[in-house]
Amino acid sequence: MREKELRLALVCYGGISLVIYMHGVTRELWKLLRASEARQAGRSLAAGDSEPVWRALLDALGTAVDLRVVVDVIAGASAGGINGILLGAAIVQGLDLDPVTDMWLDGADIDRLLDPDARPGSRFVAFYKEPVAWYARKRSETLATLRSDRTGREVAEKLGRFVRSRWFKPPFSGPRVVAMLDEAFAAMETGSRGPALLPATLGFDLFVTVTDYFGTRTAIPIHSPPVVEETEHRRILAFRAPPVAGAAPRVGPEGGAPPRQLASRLSLVFAARATSSFPGAFPAASLAEVDARAAETGADWPDRAWLAETQLKGDRPAEEVLLIDGSVLDNAPFGPAIEAIRAKPAYREVDRRFVYIDPKPGVDLLGGGLGRNRPPGFLTAMLRALAQIPREQPIRDNLETIARMSAAAARTRAVIDDMTPDVEAAVARAVGPRFLLLPLTPARLARARGHVARLAAREAGYAHAAYRGLRRTLVLADAAALLATAAPGAAAPGDLADRLARGGTLVDPDRLDLGYRVRKLRFLVRRLNAHIEAAHDETSRRALEALKAAAYAADATYAAPAAAARLSDGTRAAARALLAGDFAAAAPALEGLAADLALEALDRAADSALLQALAAPGLPGPVRRAVVRDWLGYPFYDSVLLPLLGDGNPDSLDAIKVDRISPDDMALLSARGVAPELMGWRLNAFGAFFSRAWRENDYLWGRLNAAERLVDILLSAVPGDHPARAAADGWKARLFRAIVAAERARLGSAGPLLDRIEGGLDAWEEGR
Repeated sequence: MREKELRLALVCYGGISLVIYMHGVTRELWKLLRASEARQAGRSLAAGDSEPVWRALLDALGTAVDLRVVVDVIAGASAGGINGILLGAAIVQGLDLDPVTDMWLDGADIDRLLDPDARPGSRFVAFYKEPVAWYARKRSETLATLRSDRTGREVAEKLGRFVRSRWFKPPFSGPRVVAMLDEAFAAMETGSRGPALLPATLGFDLFVTVTDYFGTRTAIPIHSPPVVEETEHRRILAFRAPPVAGAAPRVGPEGGAPPRQLASRLSLVFAARATSSFPGAFPAASLAEVDARAAETGADWPDRAWLAETQLKGDRPAEEVLLIDGSVLDNAPFGPAIEAIRAKPAYREVDRRFVYIDPKPGVDLLGGGLGRNRPPGFLTAMLRALAQIPREQPIRDNLETIARMSAAAARTRAVIDDMTPDVEAAVARAVGPRFLLLPLTPARLARARGHVARLAAREAGYAHAAYRGLRRTLVLADAAALLATAAPGAAAPGDLADRLARGGTLVDPDRLDLGYRVRKLRFLVRRLNAHIEAAHDETSRRALEALKAAAYAADATYAAPAAAARLSDGTRAAARALLAGDFAAAAPALEGLAADLALEALDRAADSALLQALAAPGLPGPVRRAVVRDWLGYPFYDSVLLPLLGDGNPDSLDAIKVDRISPDDMALLSARGVAPELMGWRLNAFGAFFSRAWRENDYLWGRLNAAERLVDILLSAVPGDHPARAAADGWKARLFRAIVAAERARLGSAGPLLDRIEGGLDAWEEGR
């Protein structure tokens, strides 16, 4: 069966109290990921909720594609940052998101979030604020549209208390948010745990934006003067869970990966608190708040020093850094996610997507409903210029960047396809017409590889000098990164690479070029995926999968050299001397590194594994010869890929598609008169904090919205003639009913809405 990964990079916008809607979205995505992982691992699912429906849909798609759904990158800002952190921890560490739902529905209430010192003792305290509270209730467009029901009275009372709370200081409590998040993480860790929801061979990247209130001075080199300084206020807190050490991809279903650690609980709490520190509502976040929580609970914070030294590094001590909401300067953090996906290896056919959650497309949160042609007043213009316009810039630039990446990948694939016949002819000239007709041995393969490499250099002409120079630069950069481990912090890898270049003649780059070997194997895997997709019989497909498994094993050997542990004492001594300024130590350091890496031995092992897999019965002769030509002819391909792609990584050849999850994109229920209406965007996006009923409403719509859009995304990853695509609305209806049935007991205030949704589904079924 054709294997495919639907690999999602998730971008979560800010939205203040729309955080509850976004939790509904991420919770439903988590349900899909759990169903996908269980299917890959061959585990059964408990009945109830939406996971069995997702499993059934994936099984139905499996008649054409064995589809695995993976989220390997999350980037978020503000409210989206909190949800991204919580989902990331659940994915990497196998945690349960159920306690998070309780946190949002029960804890995200204005009365609980208010700082104790900000609460009005009675309605007569600060009596001069009472007219303001009265005016707010009377003039609020939100309250004017509500009937005098229980929810309306609740919101009016809480709005009055909120307006009468202290002025000129943030009304919400930072320590309370820290405690709420810490309790949620603790409940996730002590709840039911499962395996990680991504393959062991794939790393996970999490980014959340924050704004440094004071900023940090950054030196920027220019021509004249040589250096200028600017104050940078944008920060990105980055967390990464690397692949499991020694893990190798398996042929066929892969699941049950062991959980990893994204970061300590308190580091994640700090990141969540910092990214959502909305200016004016919350005090600026600092390490002191989480330190106080650790002292109060006796919890350990093992990676605090790492957080302070790497994530908060600047021109002032980490303890003095104050952070405010990440959406102030970057509300749609596509940038770090785009960079992260460039280095992601593809062990199977990959359908790469960016999925962004926009809870309020087109909603003017701070505009107050003003008409577009009405000139702004003094305060309105100032507020929008300082607050709304910077955080609400469109994402067109990001989408155009992604489109350019996809177009470049398509052009490069076309170049490779065009040059393939010429490469095959060149390989035949280098090794002779009878080479592929005689039995292959490691020695013959090694000699042939040398012949082809020399021919590629000769026929490339003057262009080979540029390729050789670029490859040399990359080899030095990689060598510098490995040698820098001999004395961490003594010099930046870039400076060390310059010292290596100045230190004399470089040893044979083939002895050091680990990157070339990895690129070559991943290129071969891509070609094997194409052969597998074109195979028409199970025997050929099994033989090709076995060949791909051999390539996986070799790739893991090259990609995880454990260089720091393998550096010999002599290499370490030479590296330390070079770091100390002895340029004469460059050559001994490189020579020692080449001996420590022993890439020639790994080459022989890779050749032997390849030949053994090629000899397996069932592999068609034409395919066997094509694989050998690809393996031998890679020097020709690399001379093109390396300059075109910068790093030569063939995994960058995948096209990238962009999908949105937004309330505006719901179609099935909207067409039956049950359109989503989020309450969180009311009251300048603080609405959901004023009523549990409003939070239940937004959470439910988040789940339903995600279910509908994720069905669309899944179906777009399979062939257009697949029967499931024609039955898309039926799958959506099944998911909606499962979600409604699962949430009735939890959502005590949403009964009428649940009934309306079921009525809309009944109307859809009657109209089919």
